Amino acid sequence: MTQELTTAAVAQEHPAPRAGWWRDAVIYQVYVRSFADGDGDGIGDLPGITARLPHVKDLGADAVWLTPFYLSPQADGGYDVADYRTVDPLFGSLSDADDLVREAHRLGLRVIVDIVPNHTSDQHPWFRAALAGGPERARYHFRPGKGADGQLPPNDWESVFGGPAWTRAPDGDWYLHLFAPEQPDLDWDHPEVRAEFDSVLRFWLDLGVDGFRIDVAHGMVKAAGLPDIGASEQAKLIGSQVLPFFDQDGVHEIHRTWRELLDGYDGERIAVAEAWAPSPERLALYVRPDELHQAFNFQFLTCGWDAEQMRETVDASLTATGAVGAPTTWVLSNHDVVRHVTRYGGGEQGLRRARAAALFTLALPGSAYLYQGEELGLPEVTDLPDELRQDPAFHRAAGQDGFRDGCRVPIPWTAEGPSCGFGEAAPWLPQPDAWRGLSVASQAGDPHSTLELYRAALTLRRELPGLGDGTMDWIAAPQGVLAFARPGFVCTLNTLGHEVQLPLPGQPLLTSGAVEFDGANALLPAESAVWWAI
Repeated sequence: MTQELTTAAVAQEHPAPRAGWWRDAVIYQVYVRSFADGDGDGIGDLPGITARLPHVKDLGADAVWLTPFYLSPQADGGYDVADYRTVDPLFGSLSDADDLVREAHRLGLRVIVDIVPNHTSDQHPWFRAALAGGPERARYHFRPGKGADGQLPPNDWESVFGGPAWTRAPDGDWYLHLFAPEQPDLDWDHPEVRAEFDSVLRFWLDLGVDGFRIDVAHGMVKAAGLPDIGASEQAKLIGSQVLPFFDQDGVHEIHRTWRELLDGYDGERIAVAEAWAPSPERLALYVRPDELHQAFNFQFLTCGWDAEQMRETVDASLTATGAVGAPTTWVLSNHDVVRHVTRYGGGEQGLRRARAAALFTLALPGSAYLYQGEELGLPEVTDLPDELRQDPAFHRAAGQDGFRDGCRVPIPWTAEGPSCGFGEAAPWLPQPDAWRGLSVASQAGDPHSTLELYRAALTLRRELPGLGDGTMDWIAAPQGVLAFARPGFVCTLNTLGHEVQLPLPGQPLLTSGAVEFDGANALLPAESAVWWAI
């Protein structure tokens, strides 16, 4: 007998607020430029997001995380902020932000917004005054250069985007920018920097947001004296070792003060760290009881399609966060990495693996982050014309790969129109024609679609008491197969390129591919996952 289960007929109502909601939350990332265009200019905006929030509710997520929508010259997709209290007209108005938060709350969704504390835009009033020689210069890292005429950078630090991490100002001094030259780093030893961001956080909390995703949460503090690293290709070292500009112990004091600020508000407001740390143990320091609520688990995101490696990463992650009483987060894609359908091999194989990885991820203890479009099985767009790319790393060497635009292509809502329902005009990045068949409208109601697989998984995750926060135990399984148990539940993942037989774990609830049954045994398809009730 062959059976495939991909839907579950249960109500999509959101539960009443619960204590520690973030511990098992499913949070949906919205890349603002690419989610929905409400004004027809080809670029996503806040009114477009507000109109499409029912999709996130129907999917079964608990919250949305919005990438930056603040006033910005857009040198790095909004992560170069010129005014932290103003919405960029490209994305709408402050009134639109208020409407979005209110509509999300009406639907039972929480709203997490990005905050960018490591650096500002070079067009921020502070930095413009700093270049003019004002006292604001002390709020950034300005240093004299090396060499007889100061013509060399102050140290050997490299930008994450490639090239030196220093740019020379007109008066001869150099300023630090760990990312693009348009993103000067703030000096967090200056009390006015700390006071300003306390005020910014309160501004958005008072508007009603439910928390913050902290960009470069590991980067605000630099080692005393700004020492040389003595190695090139430093971007490749991020996440593998402590660097003098990343993961310095001093960042934790900042996060502790922010936790106190958040705890002063009703409604369990939270903060999640985008923190690259060289080990799960270092990452766990960011989520100690008096610091942040969550930290992204990049070790899991970068894990290959290998059963042994996946198990080791899960174990290390759970052990590290468990030691400080925090939940683990699981994420497969975001706006900075190649979409996992493509990372897992692309084509039919990549989609098979991505669907299986989704079930595996959503069954693990803790909280999960979904990146817009992964519920549609979208692949990376790898053939964008060079002249259309906007990733600032694309034209720089020895930094990030510069191909982040491929995961930022606007998502398809329908099979018709110049932008597959994204808006009335052609989108800012072109969508592949094949995406029309992957649109929300094309997949909705199809029990075999990736969209309905996600909807069913998130519904069951909410219904089953054994999922979400808690613990798990590995079960013996053939090599290449991962199996773990949670209360009343078992998940099996076959990472191999061929089917595998194993004793029937229980009653099948949901599968990423067709499972065959033979008496007391189940035949798991290649590269598939199954949820079982026990």
